[in-house]
Amino acid sequence: MVFYISVAIIGLFVLWGLISPNSLASTATLALAFTTDKFGWMFLIITFLVLVFMIALAFSKYGRLRLGHEDDRPEFSNITWFGMLFSAGMGIGLVFWGVAEPLDHYIYPLSGIPKLTPEAANAAITFSFFHWGLHAWAIYSLVGLTIAYFRFRKDKKLLISQTLSPIIGGDLNSPQSKFIDILAIIATAFGVATSLGLGAMQINGGLNNLFGININIFNQIIIIIISTILFLISSTTGLEKGIKILSNINVGIAVLLLIFVFILGPTANILEVFTNNLGNYLQNIISMSLRLTPFEESNWIANWTLFYWAWWIAWSPFVGVFIARVSKGRTIREFIIGVLLVPSLFSCIWFAVFGGTALSLEINTNLALLEALKVDMSSTLFVMLESLPFGYIISIIATILILTFFVSSADSATFVLGMFSAKGSMEPTNKVKLVWGILQALVAVALLLSGGLQGLQTMSIVTALPFSIILVLMMLSFIMELRKEKIYKIPKHPKKH
Repeated sequence: MVFYISVAIIGLFVLWGLISPNSLASTATLALAFTTDKFGWMFLIITFLVLVFMIALAFSKYGRLRLGHEDDRPEFSNITWFGMLFSAGMGIGLVFWGVAEPLDHYIYPLSGIPKLTPEAANAAITFSFFHWGLHAWAIYSLVGLTIAYFRFRKDKKLLISQTLSPIIGGDLNSPQSKFIDILAIIATAFGVATSLGLGAMQINGGLNNLFGININIFNQIIIIIISTILFLISSTTGLEKGIKILSNINVGIAVLLLIFVFILGPTANILEVFTNNLGNYLQNIISMSLRLTPFEESNWIANWTLFYWAWWIAWSPFVGVFIARVSKGRTIREFIIGVLLVPSLFSCIWFAVFGGTALSLEINTNLALLEALKVDMSSTLFVMLESLPFGYIISIIATILILTFFVSSADSATFVLGMFSAKGSMEPTNKVKLVWGILQALVAVALLLSGGLQGLQTMSIVTALPFSIILVLMMLSFIMELRKEKIYKIPKHPKKH
């Protein structure tokens, strides 16, 4: 039932986007304006509460509890585990925005910050750290931890509805359970489609720089079709073989690209950018977390912070289930610290290296990065890379990285959508994964046709609104269940004489 209803809803949306993209675009824009105007404050408060909750939980007495039985141990090494987290949680988006976001903040900063100044440059990096740091991973860690706890410690199904069983009951066939699981599927489909659309745009930008292939919707659709075939092949080989191999490849290529740009770019300046703006980020994290502009006619917060918070919320069912699936045997404290800190730190390093290099080149050389940004945002990464020594080779590596991130993100999402729509089955059938793989690609195509980047961003925010309420219920449900746990103090060993 959940599978057929979800497929029908998403299928109707795809038909709407393919038959009348302008109608979809105008409706989505109205929905976006309503969501950000009326509920922007709610996104900020809920996301901030999730971060505080996760930090408090990590250092509480419940941190010692293991996700599974007491003798269970992790099935993946830390390095492989971090790679899976990173590939699933950030992937394409980080590569797309690593150069584009800091440059955009530099030329169009938050109101009160003069544009094209050193102040705007520092604020650009600080806000990039903020948007891709602790808040994103707090959302992922809440959903992932709650699912892992109920699955491996309470033997529940790998479903979002099961994490709310203390509140709504554990019957998989109840209307409320089905509603929540359908909502999770729709949020996941649109959240991941946003990334697939971004990936197609940037692969197109890379191919344009490398081989002169035109940047247009037709070529982006061709890229989505080819990538879909690749990730469906990966998806049908199973989690252990397909996704694990891709995750390790992604991390290897990403680190290689990072090292290249760090060494060949303005190395000393990058280190200063990282140090200064990490301090700014940590010093201002509370005010940034709750910042709105109620007395100003400014869309900056809505276009950036609210978009990101909504995007992370829309991605959280997919990333959360995937993280839960690969985290059996870890303690709650180990899980939260690993999921919160390691990927957040990597994201900050990424923006310091790529954003710092781009800003340094823009300020100190004649490289027209801002002009490239205005013409086509997806090509700014490649314009920057080509200005470095061995730029052509590095651009090829970057294009391969985006493609592997595209495949691994879509691969993981297909697996998770299959689980959601098959009553939490740990091994969804290839037929189910095939349906979701094709539907994901079609949603990305429909969104691109109905407004490009704006269309992709709009649907993420709209679909995340109802799921943000589920995050609050998830925290309450988790607290209710944790209070039933018997926590025994670890006895101190007597000193040997």
